[in-house]
Amino acid sequence: MIPSSDYLRDRQIVRGRIAIAVGGVLLLVAILIARLAYLQISQHQRFSTLAQNNRIDFVSMAPVRGLIYDRNGEILAENRRVYNVEILPDRVDDMNQLLGDLGQLIELSEEDVTRFKQLVRRQPSFDRQTLRTNLNEREAARIALHQHRHPGVELQARLQRHYPHGALTAHFLGYVGRINADDLKQIDPRAYRGLEYLGRTGIEAQYEETLRGRPGFERVETDAHGKVVRSLGKTLPSTGLTVHLSLDIEMQRAGMEALRGHRGAVVAIEPSTGDVLAFASEPGFDPNPFVNGISRGGYAHLLGSQDRPLLNRALYGRYAPGSTIKGFMLLTGLQHGIDPGERIFCPGWYSLPNRTHRYRDWKRGGHGWVDARTGIVQSCDVYFYRLARRLGIDHIHQGMSDLGFGRPTGVDLPGEPSGLMPSPQWKHQARGQAWFPGETVITGIGQGYMLVTPLQLAAVTAMLANRGRPVTPRFLVATENPQNRVRQAVAPANAKRAAIANRDFYAYVIDGMRGVVHDRRGTASRLRQGLRYEMAGKTGTAQVKSIPQNERYDESKLEKKHIDHSLFIGFAPLDQPKIAIAVVVENAGAGSRTAAPIARKLIDHYLLNRLGMFPGVDNLDTTVGR
Repeated sequence: MIPSSDYLRDRQIVRGRIAIAVGGVLLLVAILIARLAYLQISQHQRFSTLAQNNRIDFVSMAPVRGLIYDRNGEILAENRRVYNVEILPDRVDDMNQLLGDLGQLIELSEEDVTRFKQLVRRQPSFDRQTLRTNLNEREAARIALHQHRHPGVELQARLQRHYPHGALTAHFLGYVGRINADDLKQIDPRAYRGLEYLGRTGIEAQYEETLRGRPGFERVETDAHGKVVRSLGKTLPSTGLTVHLSLDIEMQRAGMEALRGHRGAVVAIEPSTGDVLAFASEPGFDPNPFVNGISRGGYAHLLGSQDRPLLNRALYGRYAPGSTIKGFMLLTGLQHGIDPGERIFCPGWYSLPNRTHRYRDWKRGGHGWVDARTGIVQSCDVYFYRLARRLGIDHIHQGMSDLGFGRPTGVDLPGEPSGLMPSPQWKHQARGQAWFPGETVITGIGQGYMLVTPLQLAAVTAMLANRGRPVTPRFLVATENPQNRVRQAVAPANAKRAAIANRDFYAYVIDGMRGVVHDRRGTASRLRQGLRYEMAGKTGTAQVKSIPQNERYDESKLEKKHIDHSLFIGFAPLDQPKIAIAVVVENAGAGSRTAAPIARKLIDHYLLNRLGMFPGVDNLDTTVGR
């Protein structure tokens, strides 16, 4: 029998424990109700938004890249619809098996597969990756027919950049390329959301922000598997602006055709505005394969070519200017008090005082008595040897730099080099050597260390045509909104007068350059045949390989790569210039033989055919002197 006292005590203990348990349960229920009230009332908006975002996604919408036109409305860069095979990696179970199956339907190169696998490794698995672009109609039909058998495979119609003129425009227009991992570290991800390409070179790179446009997005509802159920609204992308360039594609074609078979460059500028009319670099290359990534074999072929087709000679080619600078040397001399009427005797060579070394004239027997004008007309080296020594290298460097040599022109293309206007200070810093008097002598005829680009030569020629008013070469003349067709003109850069302001000096030099073409003994006198307008010009021949003192220059005994470069600068018409031009032809001999006829051909084409000046003049034979 259990004592009653123990029974009562145990009963009280149980009741106490039950009370504690009930109190604990009630406390937990109260906490749960409070938490529920907090979530449902205080935090309702926050958690409702989170839940909504769990099924709402934003899909980027890429803008259409702006078009590019020449000055006459000819399309230079467009967007073509192409079919691409794209893959969502996170929906593919066996990628190697899938690639093998697709290889039976379309042509897949080893490079296509390698590049795709690299993209898959670098990018999130839920991002679409392009396996191959530019499918032909038969390949696109095969993918469409078998797409249901391959989860994750999509046939997409995309807009892709295309350059209809190919090699004709590659060097100034440039090209776009696919955005890679290195680009992603530098670009603004918001500005490029949904975009696959960006401008790599040329105009495409220079005006990337103008052409690119602004991405849009679409709000979509998705299911648990990420599949789009419905659209909830769109913010449409803004198409890139249309770009209108100064370049005349027919002038560009004429320049490239005139250079055919040579390596060289032609740059033509409108002196009044600085508008670039032609910007030819030969040989060229087709930029279209670069849009999606050129094959290794194709790129190796371009890199390995001795003709260096990837080099933009018009912009990056740096050459000794030869005798094309003699007019500018005379301008510098006139600025420092040289008497243009003073005559000197040219025996065919020049020596520094107390030196035996002879600096030869191009004319072996010499020119006899010459003054400044005759020195330009007949391109007398001896006259300019003497002029250079009288001026000294410091005055030459300062005067030629003021005229525009040795510095970038400011053209709206990326990475323009400066050329080189040497000085004793430059030589000491660059080579750790002293300047020698003989280097001053040869600088006077555009040899030695002096280097110019074809663009730079054209720009200083335009300045000369303007009688001292420099211009900044430019390609962009207007932008246009493709939606409302509103066109915004771009004004030429403000130009200041050159340091040499005396118009009489320019008149004297221009008269001499007129004589180069129109005088009977001018070095480019063959150009005057059939000429119906007046032009000023200057031939140049830049030595590539030095010739020992006791030897004569014999082109027939030299390798092609050692033959002199051929150069010519000029402008026309004489009184109201419409075009200034510079021509450089590598290893083509005397400037009068190759470069000058090319310049005449392009000037004729522009004045007579493009502008329609001098009506009644038949198309001229522009092969004179070739």
